[in-house]
Amino acid sequence: MFKSRVTDLFSIQYPIIQGGMVWCSGWKLASAVSNAGGLGIIGAGSMQVGLLEEHIIKCKQATNFPFAVNLPLLYENIELQIEVLIKQNVKIVFTSAGNPAKYCKFLKDAGIKVVHVVASLKFALKAQDAGCDAIVVEGFEAGGHNGRDETTTLCLLQLLKNQISIPIIAAGGIGTGDAILACKILGAEGVQLGSLFAASEESSAHENFKHLIYESKEGDTDLVLKKLNPVRLLKNSFYNEIKQLEIDGATTETLKSKLGKGRAKKGIYEGDLVEGEIEIGQIAAIINQSKSVSEIMKQLVDEYNEAYKKHFC
Repeated sequence: MFKSRVTDLFSIQYPIIQGGMVWCSGWKLASAVSNAGGLGIIGAGSMQVGLLEEHIIKCKQATNFPFAVNLPLLYENIELQIEVLIKQNVKIVFTSAGNPAKYCKFLKDAGIKVVHVVASLKFALKAQDAGCDAIVVEGFEAGGHNGRDETTTLCLLQLLKNQISIPIIAAGGIGTGDAILACKILGAEGVQLGSLFAASEESSAHENFKHLIYESKEGDTDLVLKKLNPVRLLKNSFYNEIKQLEIDGATTETLKSKLGKGRAKKGIYEGDLVEGEIEIGQIAAIINQSKSVSEIMKQLVDEYNEAYKKHFC
């Protein structure tokens, strides 16, 4: 598999990065990905400060390779989380859901490499101007929270290819080595995968959630809640209620009330497949069995190398 500015930036073997997914991405998953040659990420979005520090410490004990922390910028305790990152000497941070300019210089001055997740050319340029070391370009095929404009990964890569000078990491709808090669051809120097790792043996998600992914088919996910914060969900009873409310023209207040708190935890971590919020990407349709991270990584590398030989050798 190819080397790039992304592998150099993070000192990793393969340009494969695990998404920092809420309720899935604890130290077990992050360390397993890093040990397999990629870049594992601890998802701080669901963690209080003490728990985040615990996961960082355990990840250090489980791997000698680089790993990162995903830091959603919309939470109130962001400054306290940053203090933990600096205290624990975390070297790589992926920021999302906010303006990276507010914290980018501070993090970089602390010796931390900063990568920001974007869903449009406009925000990619802003992240570059803010001084980010790289960007993750996420198409609307991705699971979880998403771009309002529903721009696909394929389109985003073509929009950004001649506009962005820092390394581009593609995300959204990537689940095979062939797809990684396609992203490279379109200018990506790395890829970030969420759904494949969310369903892995090392994911901290509930087994009910994982088995629902294995059973999912094409068309079983949808992007909803665009009035609030767009999110791609697997269709279940909670999704059906939200979708009907949107069809009926519900206000943002009504949608917020229905969403409440802890929906993602209920679905992903606690395994409530009826009332929980089941976040996953469109690529879930090709995931049909439980695999370890090492198996997933080997398959991706083998598929990429086979595709490269087929088309370029």
